[in-house]
Amino acid sequence: MPYSFSGRKGGIAIFLGLVAVATLAACERNAPISLEAAPSGGEFSLAVQAAEDNFAKAPVPRDAKPSYDCSAQLDSSIEELICSDKTLAALDRQMAEVFAAASNTQTAQQDKYFKASQRGWIKGRNDCWKAEDKHQCVAASYQQRISELQIQYRLVPTTGSATYLCDGLVVTVTYFATEPPALLARYKGGESIMRVTRSGSGSHYVGRNESIWEHQGEATIVWGYGAPEMYCKVER
Repeated sequence: MPYSFSGRKGGIAIFLGLVAVATLAACERNAPISLEAAPSGGEFSLAVQAAEDNFAKAPVPRDAKPSYDCSAQLDSSIEELICSDKTLAALDRQMAEVFAAASNTQTAQQDKYFKASQRGWIKGRNDCWKAEDKHQCVAASYQQRISELQIQYRLVPTTGSATYLCDGLVVTVTYFATEPPALLARYKGGESIMRVTRSGSGSHYVGRNESIWEHQGEATIVWGYGAPEMYCKVER
């Protein structure tokens, strides 16, 4: 039975979108990818800003609809909001496509918690009814989850890598061609997926409880809720 992104248990068909997208993603996972060092400083922040602007200005279909049936009984006010908002509806369609592509990977098929984790995300998304800005909360939830799936299941290519030295400790980073741009950071056996956010200078990535702010070869890294800042240098 197709997986529903509305959180309902009924048999709602998800939108699979363009099959070519998933096919291309699979091809990219098997293709050799260069891991040249990612640009930093002003040059990179300009590229980040351009990518964010392009993402924000991306055209939304006038008849954009989510992957679930808006005429059926919905489980939450957030699902109703998505039905009434073209931007959120388009994000839901994208989520359905990305989830379908991830589902076809061997990694996902061997993970017995794969669908359960998606149900957990849906519950968290629907909790955005508590947020002051519900639209922003839902959009951020979709963007974060889409990036997580694309990175975890290698649905997009890498664009570079970097190593940060922090008083004898090492944080490694791999950048991915998501929209908005995102990275996978590793530190002390843990991993964090962070998305780019606007900054006055340098490049700033934020995850759930982690962040990396790099400027001119130096970086401030926070790893974990309430953790102190680490001051690091980029190894070239």
